[in-house]
Amino acid sequence: MFWYILISIFTLIQVYVFWRASSIPLFCDHRQLLIGAGVVLWLLFLSGFVYGHRGTGLLARLLEVVGLHWMTVLFLLFVCLLAADIVTGFGFFMPRFAPSLRGVAVITAVLLSIIALVQGLRPPVVRNYEVSLPGLSRDLDGTVIVSICDLHLGALLGGKWMSKRVAQVQAQRPDIVFLVGDIFEGHGRSIDELIPVMRGLSAPLGVWAVTGNHEFYGGVNAFTKLMDRSGIRLLRDRWAEVAPGLIVAGVDDLTARHRQGLTGEYISKALEGRPSGATILLSHTPWQMENASKEGVDLMLSGHTHGGQVWPFGYVVRAFYPLLEGKHDVSGMTVIVSRGTGTWGSRMRLWRRGEILRVTLRSV
Repeated sequence: MFWYILISIFTLIQVYVFWRASSIPLFCDHRQLLIGAGVVLWLLFLSGFVYGHRGTGLLARLLEVVGLHWMTVLFLLFVCLLAADIVTGFGFFMPRFAPSLRGVAVITAVLLSIIALVQGLRPPVVRNYEVSLPGLSRDLDGTVIVSICDLHLGALLGGKWMSKRVAQVQAQRPDIVFLVGDIFEGHGRSIDELIPVMRGLSAPLGVWAVTGNHEFYGGVNAFTKLMDRSGIRLLRDRWAEVAPGLIVAGVDDLTARHRQGLTGEYISKALEGRPSGATILLSHTPWQMENASKEGVDLMLSGHTHGGQVWPFGYVVRAFYPLLEGKHDVSGMTVIVSRGTGTWGSRMRLWRRGEILRVTLRSV
């Protein structure tokens, strides 16, 4: 149902974009060509979702890449053309000026698309935080966490890209590494390609992961297999004591559960029976923060939002996920929401690059 809604929305957006573009002076004498281009691009977009997600091989990967990048460009065209229409009252005000302003809107959208592509292709930055944890032993003061999420390994991002991220992670000399969901799309790449690369992640206190919503879309069994064969320990509604007095807990993705109509006290279940000490919770979706705080979690690490990825889409994302990115205090608990290490949909970001989190723990 989610994909049907998404395809329907972008079909309507494309109709609007090409309808408004047809009034631009440059295109007025070439409307049949414009309509033909619109049909071809819509078919590429649809093929990317249908065949690209289900098919295998180079053609499926190519269709998905083209279709998803067009989706982002289309979004920026829609935003810019809508802004032009609002300024001119959809052509009722300044009717002679409106077509030219729509032309400026199209040029602006193209320029923004180029900037977003350049930004999306750049490597993620390392973002540093310090977090004080009540109950953390002085022996663990200075413990370094390196956290990555939203890699979306698949059609767009593969082993070559991931090997560079592994090098970035290991360069931070982590004591513990976290993979906070949406790691593997489940299509576009074989896990056999990724396993040797993922095995490069190592830390004295282990490498730990939780599921994201895309793990369930692509098949959670394939993801579990990837984690097991890579030596990465998966936390599915459970906790582990990684060092005396330091507990790490993880929950299966809350967004995926919500879309399946599942409800429950999953965070409470994941924390049940844990020993005393400092507690870190890994939850791909930044939801149920108040519940986590009440359960005595000291630090919650999340992702999922991508920081909006392409401005101004972040305003829509914030309506569902109020903590869009960055460090927050929720009833005494620290929450850090990453804007993601990779990208979803297209290799495009506007305005901020992807990130790798480096969190230094301090005892109180």
